[in-house]
Amino acid sequence: MMTKRNFGLGCALVGAMGLTTSADAAEQITFVSQGGAYQQAQTVAILDPSAKKLGITINQDSIPDAWPAIKTQVGSGKPIWDVVDTPTGNCLRGGEQGLMEKLDFSKIPNGAAMPEAYRSPYSVSYEFYSSVLSYSQKTFPKDAPNSWADFWDVKKFPGRRALRNHPFATLEAALMADGVAPDKLYPLDVDRAFKKLEEIKPHITVWWTSGAQSAQLLNDGEVDMEMAWNGRVSAVAKEGAKVAFTYNQGILQSTSLCILKGAPNLDTAVKFLNEAVDPVHQANLPLNIDYGPGNPKAFETGVINPERAAQLPSEPANASKQALMSYAWWSSPAGEAAEKRWASFMQK
Repeated sequence: MMTKRNFGLGCALVGAMGLTTSADAAEQITFVSQGGAYQQAQTVAILDPSAKKLGITINQDSIPDAWPAIKTQVGSGKPIWDVVDTPTGNCLRGGEQGLMEKLDFSKIPNGAAMPEAYRSPYSVSYEFYSSVLSYSQKTFPKDAPNSWADFWDVKKFPGRRALRNHPFATLEAALMADGVAPDKLYPLDVDRAFKKLEEIKPHITVWWTSGAQSAQLLNDGEVDMEMAWNGRVSAVAKEGAKVAFTYNQGILQSTSLCILKGAPNLDTAVKFLNEAVDPVHQANLPLNIDYGPGNPKAFETGVINPERAAQLPSEPANASKQALMSYAWWSSPAGEAAEKRWASFMQK
């Protein structure tokens, strides 16, 4: 059928605009994502093809942070949204708090076939990105930093550095810098991580707070190396900046699809969720934007050529070099405590 887009309106207007009636379509859902180029890319790669194949209407809304609206909608007992594309931790937290539907994977065969680490009782991975070690090729034309231990080694690799002002991925990087293997990180040794961060803190020029800021730091040459999201580094490199990154010891992160508790179109939402992680649809996503498919079977479809596959964070060879973020740990009491501790660390 079709998708109807309602980008940027947010939850306040979704009930008044962009929705069809039962006379317009026998089946429909409201799908929510983060807007911008990302949502436009998934519309072309996943949403429009899914709507056509299933014969449904997909109404779209976009909002940068869906979590407050999820709590409000489900709390009202009459949610408007059906399926949400949101950071995986929100799906897990929502499941624990009774805000998300528990998924019946017998009705989601595409999700059931994905690695167990890529799904939960309440979610299925939708796309991947990585927090990676990036650097200036002008500063390091050869013998570039290739690990978080190198990032911490200010004598061997002198230069201005930047890290994200957030504990996600930053604690993981600190532990890998201290010798912890990527597949042995969890549960995180929080005390050890913060001790290691105290070592590098005096050498951090900027603690960035947005992907755009991290990209600008690299593009303008304000830092010589930093933790950044792979897509942001690729974007400035395509624009001509002499920058690069390594997937070695990257932290592989994801957004996932989950269904709101009491979704008004539950059965159709389940069918859509299965279709959205179809390997071919998933393979089309990185043809439109620099994100890796959530379903690794996308790399077996032949849609993604080897050169393009090698650039993507979730490509099996690249994924094997990285730490897969445990959103289950971050949504646990220990993870929540680590987030609170971060504020104190930054205020020192």
